[in-house]
Amino acid sequence: MKDRLRKLVTELMLIPGLAGYEDRVRRYLKERLAELSIVSRTDMLGNLIATIEGDKDAPSVMLFAHMDQLGFIVRKIEAGGFIRIERLGGVPERALAAQPVLLCVAPEKDRPGVIANKSHHATTPEEKYRVVPYQDLHIDAGFSTAEEVVAAGVDIGTPVVYRPSAIALAGDRIAGTAIDDRAGCAVVLEVGREISNLHPRPTVHLVFSVQEEFNLRGAVTAAQVLKPDIAIQIDLLLATDTPDMGYRGNVKLGGGPAMSLYSFHGRGTLNGTIPHPGLVRLLETTAAREKLPLQRSAHVGALTETSYVQLVGGGVATIDVGFPMRYSHSALEICDLGDLEQLTTLLVAAIGSIGPSFSLDRDELP
Repeated sequence: MKDRLRKLVTELMLIPGLAGYEDRVRRYLKERLAELSIVSRTDMLGNLIATIEGDKDAPSVMLFAHMDQLGFIVRKIEAGGFIRIERLGGVPERALAAQPVLLCVAPEKDRPGVIANKSHHATTPEEKYRVVPYQDLHIDAGFSTAEEVVAAGVDIGTPVVYRPSAIALAGDRIAGTAIDDRAGCAVVLEVGREISNLHPRPTVHLVFSVQEEFNLRGAVTAAQVLKPDIAIQIDLLLATDTPDMGYRGNVKLGGGPAMSLYSFHGRGTLNGTIPHPGLVRLLETTAAREKLPLQRSAHVGALTETSYVQLVGGGVATIDVGFPMRYSHSALEICDLGDLEQLTTLLVAAIGSIGPSFSLDRDELP
């Protein structure tokens, strides 16, 4: 399984898929599902949905991860061929200068570029310690005129992402682009592989959602149609084992899967998720039974799609389960394949134990 996950994650990281432009990622995932004989469909927004039928008397499960990544949109082309960009998603401005990027025109037609960084020898003392706002940055793709830019297929509205990369680090660790949430997509695929051969099982909807980085949009429309009883989101959970993050919690890279007990954005949209206690208990008992680690996270500053999925219809029992990840939203994130493998094992075992007697009635919970 670990070798399959390594291959899936690496290949997915190398496919550009800005929020709203996930087509290449979706086609890749659709092909992988077909290889598993799992039929999938695409909705109007672009979500990829596959349903594995199971016991109709058991609560249905929607297991989902988002396909998209954050990045930029071309907003202006200068006469000299330089390109101005608009930020899409929570891009950290302090990590942008000198970053290589990819202007996504079409397969085989994408153009590389570099976010310019003013020459060190020309910066003033004040500039050396200043983060340049993204509005003031420009991309240098080697063009000399605006006409050359447009002739290359780049125009206002062209999506731009960090240059796709995947780097094998020591042991089972991988660094690169869009681990958030291509690693989650790989886990959903692996769970689908195992669940499709598992009997008995509940009905499981595998959803690869779009536009998560653009205000958490895609999974909501999928949930409105599927009407699941349970929704489990697979995404990163902040690893707190680096010198700058120790005060945030106890989630360690390589320490196994983790579940979120509390998330709250804390700025902008006042939203978050407190998981259904029945699902917390399910994961705890499954981890103990399978002798798997299960880390716990509670944090402010991030949201997932469960924030809105939980409000669909009369309410959906939700929980965020994920993998520890370092350096979120930067061009080089890091995860551990061992965590992804254990997360897959945990999810298969937990979902497989959901039968007709599994209760979500809060008044029946201890």
